[in-house]
Amino acid sequence: MPLSAQAVQSVISILDGVTSGGKTGSPGLVFIAVDKNGKTLVEHASGTRGINSNQPMDMDTTFWIASCTKTVTAIACMQLVEQGKLSLDDPETVRKYAPEIGQKKVYADGVTPAEQQRPVTLRMLLSHTAGFAYTFLDPRPTIWGRPVGIDEFSGDEKEILDTPLFNQPGTVWQYGTNVDWAGIVLERATGQKLNDYFQEHIFKPLGIHNVTMFPTQEMRGNLAYMHQRDPTGVLHERDHLYRRAFNTTSKEEQQRFLHSGGAGLFAKPKEYISSGPHRPSKQRHMSYQGAKILSADTVNAMFENQIPEHPNFARNATPPANPLLANHSKEMYPQEGNPPQGGGLSFFLTIAPGATGRAANTAWWAGLANLFWWVDREKGVAGMIASQVLPFGDPKVVGAWVAVEKAVYDGLEKDGVRFWN
Repeated sequence: MPLSAQAVQSVISILDGVTSGGKTGSPGLVFIAVDKNGKTLVEHASGTRGINSNQPMDMDTTFWIASCTKTVTAIACMQLVEQGKLSLDDPETVRKYAPEIGQKKVYADGVTPAEQQRPVTLRMLLSHTAGFAYTFLDPRPTIWGRPVGIDEFSGDEKEILDTPLFNQPGTVWQYGTNVDWAGIVLERATGQKLNDYFQEHIFKPLGIHNVTMFPTQEMRGNLAYMHQRDPTGVLHERDHLYRRAFNTTSKEEQQRFLHSGGAGLFAKPKEYISSGPHRPSKQRHMSYQGAKILSADTVNAMFENQIPEHPNFARNATPPANPLLANHSKEMYPQEGNPPQGGGLSFFLTIAPGATGRAANTAWWAGLANLFWWVDREKGVAGMIASQVLPFGDPKVVGAWVAVEKAVYDGLEKDGVRFWN
């Protein structure tokens, strides 16, 4: 059952209010919310593709979805776990397909090498406890990498392969290139490049045509501009952070390019959120028109808290190493009373119900250029808001996300759309 016209108008007004703010607002936003059957509850594209562009944002606009890629990589890995080709907990999986990891030293201070105290597993890679880090968030990789430096978004696989660990495996939650390594494990286990695997085993069976690491000509023509907000709050258009993907056109070039399991996908938000991978059904396996992607048991396993020993893992964060790419936020998802936080396989779990109306154990994650999705399997609601604004944690986009999510839940309650019962 759709939302009422009043609830839909509330969502539209929130988004239009943000995009009408000129260079201190957000140039353009796309939002969509769906029910447990993948049916659209509300969708709206607001503003323009760029702050200096007259092209309107629309539902066909293409976004670099960055770390929203991680959940797709986790789904792909879990397909192989289901088939018995990979193991989440047997270190032999990583030892066999990524032996380099076992040879890496741990640089806890960015300078002094130490031996690993336990082997890395696929579960650690998918739950961000393997020990890898991101240079834009943590200064230690930068210290280690100088004078040359490290760029995880260069498209060069060596930037990932050559970087050491910065925490002992299995000891702490640390956001980093862990899921890129999971993608490398999958590639070596299957003999397929990651994007090729995605297309054959996930997107094609699900009827998805516009989620890829190498945008088609149509997607390029619909690309949203990348923006940078300066310290005064003013937006400026900037060069794309992940632009090498657009210069990689031949199959040979694509084979040499890093198929980043952590940040490589471009997508239309409607296709990303409304089919299989993010359909908020608690009872069903992951499927589309009879094509089964994952069993219900496997999907449920992905939504289990992988890190109960770290109930405050996303609190008291230190300032990011590169403020051009990420704002400082002491807590990733603030909740009154500081309830325990959780993490599924590749995403955050709000174990306690959220103030917007989301139920307990709702999954969510984000992309660097301020894209946010959530999947509430208890209430059968999922959604995504997309922008192309840096640094991450943009207050305008985050505020819009919280407001439209709440408007959706408020509309469901007031309209009596209790389809989750």
